[in-house]
Amino acid sequence: MPPPRDPGQDDHLAPGTVPAPRAVFHAEQALLGALLLEPHRRDTLTNVTADSFSTVEHTAVFAAITTLPAPVPDTHATDTTWINQVLATAREQARALTVPYLHSLIQVCPWPQHAPAYARMVEAEHARRRLRASAAYLLHSVHDISLPHPVHTVLAEADTLAAVVDDIATRFPPRAGLLPRTPLPPPGPTPDHGEAVQEEEQALLATAAARPADIGSTRWLLPGDFAQPLHAGLWQCLIALDRRGEPVDPVTVLWEAQQYGLLDDGSAPDKILRLLAQPTPSSEHWGERILRRSLLATASDAARRITAYADDPANTPSQLVVGARRALADLGAIQTRWQHATSAVPPQRPRPAPAPRAGPPTTTAAHATHTPR
Repeated sequence: MPPPRDPGQDDHLAPGTVPAPRAVFHAEQALLGALLLEPHRRDTLTNVTADSFSTVEHTAVFAAITTLPAPVPDTHATDTTWINQVLATAREQARALTVPYLHSLIQVCPWPQHAPAYARMVEAEHARRRLRASAAYLLHSVHDISLPHPVHTVLAEADTLAAVVDDIATRFPPRAGLLPRTPLPPPGPTPDHGEAVQEEEQALLATAAARPADIGSTRWLLPGDFAQPLHAGLWQCLIALDRRGEPVDPVTVLWEAQQYGLLDDGSAPDKILRLLAQPTPSSEHWGERILRRSLLATASDAARRITAYADDPANTPSQLVVGARRALADLGAIQTRWQHATSAVPPQRPRPAPAPRAGPPTTTAAHATHTPR
């Protein structure tokens, strides 16, 4: 029978082109062939399950091998009864299976005694698929406009993703220096970027300039949370003036903006003054909305980074663990600020004890800031 469809194959090939199976497909065949030839070797496999395989056919064959009573070795060497039983059981889940395909599995297995090595390969690829799927759920939750409480759902999905990473780490402990070398994906679409975002940021800046006492209550908001670089720079100016205890009003903010080089791009002073001239009653309200959008954008970025790592076959499971943890660390940092802003600490899902990590992950999100000249 033709090899079952590998979900990792290219879906964009020309019509009529038969895609080549990925490396894990051959590892799965070798493992199944080893177990069909020497069924007693299944007792040496501890972390591989039927779900570890990438095709329905291979899943069904492995499930049959591990559930049927093992044959007597001497009898099995000269009798195909047990293999026929495996086929009959597996065909309940994969009717396309045939006797010739099971025999081909035996033929393509180089050395049955290498079954643990083949199993490790299968397990590694399964870890990659689990990570990719969990990242996809996180990304979907970020952009699901039907969610009544998107932040709560996104953080719950992030906890689930972190638990998957921790579980992979228990089987593939990360080692120092094993960072993914996959290029980071370009910025993707960010939720809620539009005219309303501009208005929210301007409302916060104007309110903070009119009521400097409110700045201290929104210290959890960072320049990197703003969508517009000019707005991020103005927020940094407001924070700097407040920390130095200097007067804060539209004119002093404008002067500080000049020191930070915010006028170098051609921004007119009167434009900034107009931007700061329409305060609203509450800074915290607009600050929370800006932080909410920043949290969702950070979650989207983390999911896309992890997906890029998982899509790169050159990354080992250990590298995937390191890369995923670093991506999630940025989300964890902004989650802490969100909890401080809203005084809400959502319940944490139980997670397994983490494996040793490869150096300290980043603990704060990167923020584009200017320094006074």
